[in-house]
Parts: sequence; structure tokens; C-alpha cells
Amino acid sequence: MSVKAEESFPFSDLALARRLERTEAISNADFVETRAKLFPESGARWIEVAGAYAMYDGALSPLTQTFGLGIFDAITAAEMEKIEEFYREYDAPVFHEISPMADLSLLALLGERGYHPIELTSVMFRPIRRDIHLATPVNERVQVRLAREGEQQLWAATAAKGWSESAEVAVFMEDLMRITVRRPVGLSFLAELDGQAIAAGAMTISDGVALLAGASTTPEHRRQGAQLALLESRLRYAAEQGCDIAMMCALPGSGSQRNAERHGFRIAYTRIKWQLGQPAA
Repeated sequence: MSVKAEESFPFSDLALARRLERTEAISNADFVETRAKLFPESGARWIEVAGAYAMYDGALSPLTQTFGLGIFDAITAAEMEKIEEFYREYDAPVFHEISPMADLSLLALLGERGYHPIELTSVMFRPIRRDIHLATPVNERVQVRLAREGEQQLWAATAAKGWSESAEVAVFMEDLMRITVRRPVGLSFLAELDGQAIAAGAMTISDGVALLAGASTTPEHRRQGAQLALLESRLRYAAEQGCDIAMMCALPGSGSQRNAERHGFRIAYTRIKWQLGQPAA
């Protein structure tokens, strides 16, 4: 199935934003809880304030921020203080990734409390059905399946190897992937070429939304259709589980965004990431 009819897309409104933001929040809360279980000394935990999930996953983790702030309820100064105190306990920076669908009063509150914008993210989505097929044919030699019990290390190593051009990034990603593959809520997929694992991808399902993330291909096996196979297989699996929407996030204007658009995704909205404190000179 290719997406041709405009009416097949739901409106990009508050109702959609709540579904998308909550799915990402649940995925990340699952990650934080898994880190806390595997590494209790990390102090990883999360709290909910006015419908937003505030995560602590380590001072340098990209998950250490809030998700869904201002989407489910308007945020008061007292509630913002509660969130900021949560991060002060860890001496961690305070970040909020804000959807433009959030209550407008939040923008004034961010300004009053000394926040500044630092990053943009395209939140993308597309409708899916059980008979979904992407416009580009998939390499039939590449087979995709869920990782089996006992293959957690294989999945993590395969996923991290996709970042091996940078040794520092590879070490960081392997840490993240070792936790990702052990999440109770998460789904971990392997792409194999002639029986050899060459790519890995993750997915989280919540409220009929499938969040796609964590996809990478080992450098020596790129340009053989692994990413396309992973994408189509995950979309079909999600539809079979009752999902009607798939989502992913990308840097605006990036190759990842262009690839997503080629395969039927469109931008629901662009989030702005805000940081507490004065920007560096």
C-alpha cells in the first residue's frame, strides 16, 4: 500500500500530538526503568508532573529531559519548580522538548524562568495498514525477524557497529543499545543477509502508535537494502499488532528526514528543545 489519498492521514492536531508524545515518553520511561534495574547505582528514574514525563538517565544522556510538557495539562510555576528540583537533585541540566501543540502559556513561563532554545526535531508520522508495502522494492535476500532470547548481545553489537566510524560514539551507542534490547516494552529487530546479522532496529508500540528508532547497518553491509527491509518489516508488524500510525523523529532537513518522506512519512510538527540557564557567550 502506498499513501496517496490525503484523507488517509489524520489531522496534525492536539489529539495526534498527545498520542505521539505519550508513545515516546512511554518508550523512554521503559528505557530509564531498565537502566535502573540493570544498574541501580545510576540513580535513573522518572516522575510525572501534569502529564509530562521528566526523565533522569544520567547527566549526559539524551533521555535526560521532559517529554510531553504542556501537551496534557497547562504547567504552573509550581509544577515547573517541581520538575527543576527533580533535576537539581542530580545536579543535571534541565531540558524540555516542546511540541508547538503545547499550551501557549508554557512559552511565557519558559521565558520568565530563563530558558533558551537549543535544538529542533521533526516529528514525523504516517498511517499504516496490514498490507503495507513501500514503493521501493525490498531486497529479498535480506530477512528481518525479532531478536530471540539469548540474542541481546548480538543485537546490541550489531546496532552499535553501525556507528563504528567514530570510536567514541560507538562506545556510547553500545551502552544505550545494551539497555534498549532489554526493555520489557521494546521490540528489537535483526536484519540478516544470508543468515548473518547486518542491521538492527527497535520499535515501541503504545495506543496504536509505533515509534521507530535505533536503526543502523554495519558499514560493510550498507547499500544492500537492510534499512528498507527493517522499515517495511517493522511497519507491517506494527499494523498486525493493531497500530494505525507509525512515527519517527529526525533532524530537520537531514538525510533521515528525506528518507522518511520518500517512504510516506510527513512532518506532524517541529519540536523545540529548551535548556534552563543562560546560553554561552
